Amino acid sequence: MNIIISNTSDLPIYEQIKNQIKNLIITGDLKEDQALPGMRSLAKDLRVSVITTKRAYNDLEQEGYIYTLAGRGSFVKKLNSDLIKEEKLCEIENKLNSAIEIASSCGVDLDELISMLKILWR
Repeated sequence: MNIIISNTSDLPIYEQIKNQIKNLIITGDLKEDQALPGMRSLAKDLRVSVITTKRAYNDLEQEGYIYTLAGRGSFVKKLNSDLIKEEKLCEIENKLNSAIEIASSCGVDLDELISMLKILWR
């Protein structure tokens, strides 16, 4: 598992770890029931505190991406694809709302915004 920590990112380190693992699960690079590296091992590899990796794993478990078996470790949970899609749709909606606010503040109308989206889509 290749996780890259950015010291220049605005995101806390635990969130960078969580987001990258979540992305690996969503894309299928990490398969259902596949074991994740131990918290201590991952912390050592990334040169971060065990508390940081524990926070990332706890968040992933709370969000339904992994499960933990006492004494055995953490594993990728079977994902509900509808739930994942809904989560991603909410994320898209939030980012589009931000884009609309920015466009409105500088006089970009809906047609221009749609045109920009079409160009970026290609």
